[in-house]
Amino acid sequence: MNLARLDLNLVVALRALLEERNVTRAGQRVGLSQPAMSAALSRLRRHFDDDLLARVGGHYELTALGRVLLDRTSTAYDVLERLFSSQAEFDPAEESREFTLVASDYAVSVFGAELARVVHEEAPGIRLRFAQTPPTVVDDTATLLSAVDGLLMPHGVISGFPATDLYDDRWVFVVADDHPSVSNRLTRQDLADLPWVTYQRTYDAPAVRQLGMLGVEPRAEVSVDSFQLLPLLVAGTRRIAMVQSRLARLLAPIAPVRVVEPPYEAVPLQEALWWHPVHTHDAAHLWLRETAARVGARLDHGRR
Repeated sequence: MNLARLDLNLVVALRALLEERNVTRAGQRVGLSQPAMSAALSRLRRHFDDDLLARVGGHYELTALGRVLLDRTSTAYDVLERLFSSQAEFDPAEESREFTLVASDYAVSVFGAELARVVHEEAPGIRLRFAQTPPTVVDDTATLLSAVDGLLMPHGVISGFPATDLYDDRWVFVVADDHPSVSNRLTRQDLADLPWVTYQRTYDAPAVRQLGMLGVEPRAEVSVDSFQLLPLLVAGTRRIAMVQSRLARLLAPIAPVRVVEPPYEAVPLQEALWWHPVHTHDAAHLWLRETAARVGARLDHGRR
């Protein structure tokens, strides 16, 4: 494929056509006349050797290839938009833009809130948007990172992308304040016998793998996709849950639970900010990463 021979404006037209499935509406969306958008569709059909949009009755539907291209075109558009919005210089006090970070509710609570406070003080024109980590993050990390500014996730889950370390944390267990059989210590037998509340995704994979290596298979009674809900679902029950120490301290005032140390040396948790290589030398992104690293270092210092 010789990209030099392609008109990259067709990416804009292709995205509008596939999403609108109507030539007139697609033209209105990108500021082209109906004849101009029809001409773009003809060029795209010749390039892909496919109709892309097939008339069914009084409307258009995507062909099989059109459905494949729908997500890919959106990703390509986002990459191009971010590429051509790159800056050689960035003044956070004067700039106005939005950064999108993908993160779990744990990362937003423990780190994102402090990052947002610092950004508010130092860069009033900068907006932060936190998006929930999708289930496909491990399977298609490149696509995810190409469409956002960064991903907050511990080491040991993904690899192969640049990252900057933020702060350390550790895994602990929480049980109800009045748990009938757990005092100040847990045993490995407790971990095997007691019912669990678990985080239903696999982003804590290193910790889960460690349990498996110890011969512990958690008996999940409740599964939820929010770390913040774990202590609340433990309170007043015989259940246990494995949570991050920083989050357990943060939620202590609102959940009648107590923290119990693991009956083994738990694998450490190192939170990091991951990004797509396309952002590496962008001045705005450099500022974001440096600010995030500074906030993370402050969290670690405060813990000590």
